[in-house]
Amino acid sequence: MALLRRLLGTLATLVLLSLLCLALLRAAPGGPFDQEKLAAPEVQAALAERYRLDQSWWQQSLDYLSHALRGDLGPSFHYPDFAVHELIAAALPITLGLGSLALLLALAAAIGVAATVASGGSAWGDRLLAMACLGLMALPKFVLAPLLILLFALGLKWLPAGGWDPADPRHYVLPVLTLALPQFALLLRALHQSLEAALHSAPVRAALARGLSRRRVVWRHALPLALSQSSGYLGPVAIALLTGSAVVEQVYGLPGLGRYLVQAALNRDYTLVLGVVLTVALIVSVVQLIVELLLRWIDPRVRG
Repeated sequence: MALLRRLLGTLATLVLLSLLCLALLRAAPGGPFDQEKLAAPEVQAALAERYRLDQSWWQQSLDYLSHALRGDLGPSFHYPDFAVHELIAAALPITLGLGSLALLLALAAAIGVAATVASGGSAWGDRLLAMACLGLMALPKFVLAPLLILLFALGLKWLPAGGWDPADPRHYVLPVLTLALPQFALLLRALHQSLEAALHSAPVRAALARGLSRRRVVWRHALPLALSQSSGYLGPVAIALLTGSAVVEQVYGLPGLGRYLVQAALNRDYTLVLGVVLTVALIVSVVQLIVELLLRWIDPRVRG
């Protein structure tokens, strides 16, 4: 029953989001065929009819939703040789692949650094970690990306500054780092705080009292507790990686969903904007559902 309510809520959210996007796009100045204003009136009329631009907002909305429910997202205004679902199908693996790699990197690095600092038990280590986390979390992606390009591409010349070649692993490094570093800092701070709390819990203090080394206690006893307490951050982090891909893909010239969304908005490509927004919203809903189920499995208190 709860799953059915969640699915109905997701469907209602997607419908409302579609109506809002259509209203905002129609209210924005300009149109998708402004460059065709010098064309003959019959050409302009044919374009308007072809892409349903001569309809009212309600007619457009109902027509779009009826087709979208059947999986038809319509043709692209800016890429006339492609349907919207074809563009999304080509871009989605890139965005999801980069986001998944960034999530794994951020999580693995956060676990390793947090456990290492906690094993040392140094107050200076705690202070340095807190300062590093604040610095990385405050650094926007549009600032971080050029800095990484200056260092690794233009300075050291180790990695390409942009472009996309899926067969060359070097093209993944800078985009993944740009996505992962801010989320690494967020996960690291959450894990560090959870580890500090776990080290003061009764089971962990009992393990220390038995004479076990602090390093062993941290990795075998405190870390599992900290991970279960911090697992709620996985959902927001995964969503931030997905929604933050627009800046990264635009800076590095990657043909992902984020770049298509920016270009479609600039070109008033209504159908492509709506298709990308609905796809991202659907993925966000699925991620939230998976994280909620994971939390229910990890923490019995959530089940109640």
